[in-house]
Amino acid sequence: MWNFFGRSHHYCDGVSRRSFMQVGGLGIGGLSLADLMAEEAAREAGAATHRHKSVIMVYLSGGMPHQDTFDLKPDAPSEIRGEFKPIATTVPGIEYCELLPKLAGVADRCSIVRSIVGQRDEHSSFQNLTGFPMSEVQRDGIPNFGSIVARVQGATNEVTPPFVDLFPTMQHRPYNSTGAGYLGSAYNQVRADGEDLASMRLRYIESPAFASRRSLLDQLDSFRRQADTDSIDNMNESYRRAFDVLTSSRLVDAMNVEHEEKQVLERYGRGSARHLGDGAPTWNDQLLIARRLVEAGVRVVTVAYGFWDTHGNNFAHLKQHLPTFDTGISALIEDIHARGLDNDVSVVVWGEFGRTPKINAQAGRDHWAPVQSALFAGGGMQAGQVIGATDKTGAYAAERPIHYRDVLATVYHNLGIDSTQYIRDASERPVRILPEDNHPIRELVAT
Repeated sequence: MWNFFGRSHHYCDGVSRRSFMQVGGLGIGGLSLADLMAEEAAREAGAATHRHKSVIMVYLSGGMPHQDTFDLKPDAPSEIRGEFKPIATTVPGIEYCELLPKLAGVADRCSIVRSIVGQRDEHSSFQNLTGFPMSEVQRDGIPNFGSIVARVQGATNEVTPPFVDLFPTMQHRPYNSTGAGYLGSAYNQVRADGEDLASMRLRYIESPAFASRRSLLDQLDSFRRQADTDSIDNMNESYRRAFDVLTSSRLVDAMNVEHEEKQVLERYGRGSARHLGDGAPTWNDQLLIARRLVEAGVRVVTVAYGFWDTHGNNFAHLKQHLPTFDTGISALIEDIHARGLDNDVSVVVWGEFGRTPKINAQAGRDHWAPVQSALFAGGGMQAGQVIGATDKTGAYAAERPIHYRDVLATVYHNLGIDSTQYIRDASERPVRILPEDNHPIRELVAT
């Protein structure tokens, strides 16, 4: 074995980090400097021309109040309508909350569905990420939709995973994202809040020993000339892929928002990485990272954003945090359009349920599973519309009820996947992705 790295770092299992990063000398010797540089140049050129479909799903942990954001009821009694006033948007007749002026300015580039139904009253991301309640997911091993995309479509290139999960590790465990379930661990996401991210950043490699890619490749090219050609030609594919990851900076670069121009960073706003309650932070860097990741070739990026479980002090909480949400989500929508990604990158923003129509004694709104709103943008979807409607108190869907699994069916459709098809689990058993009665939302995907 040939080891490029310095001292090892040991973990609780007794295995050193360095041992994970060692690569067989004959295995990597099969790549000449010229070959590697040519392959990298081809990948970079391909990245600029090849288009792939992708999705950024923003999960609003805790459940955002629909009556105080995208479905205001200004004519309802005071105990229903709350403190905020509606404002006009760029689409005549469509109004958002006064705390969302930047989103109101891009209303012509997104659609709001006000009649999402079918969810259970449970504080978890499971329904949003799998299309099924937590109990069924845990019992049957139903995979995250990103893992299904990874299984069906695979990676877009050799050094970029198909599915990256930006969820931080939240105190309320069911908010955290699910894995590949019955598909097997090969289709788990790369998690950007732990050892996966540490590995991507290669923080256990000491810089003097890995000073530059070209220096390393020079060493490899020299080694190749001294090694047995037949052994090199029979190089194990896993070694090749491991080396590709080690020598590629694409994913690491995508995670570094400081590479962006100052005006882009200012447009997104920064927010804070500090967790709110037992949920996620309102941290806009992760929205920008998500855009950078899909440009790098990732098919699915999931983001957990904010904490909206406002049983008390609902309006003060929203006054503090909705402006940050407004800045970040509107910037993401503008950004994908400005960069010509609006036909390829779908953005979905939603939570696990809505909030009660009636304001409680603590000036809060409680859980309300019967209906919620969701925002859609990009993906070639029809924009500048509101789909569905709730009754006069925002309690139930009065027009065009849309099952929450239809949201995922729409995402699959935009990615080019038929959500009624069967896939094989780890035991080669055929399993349907979603029930056959779930369909893409026709008003979004109709052409």
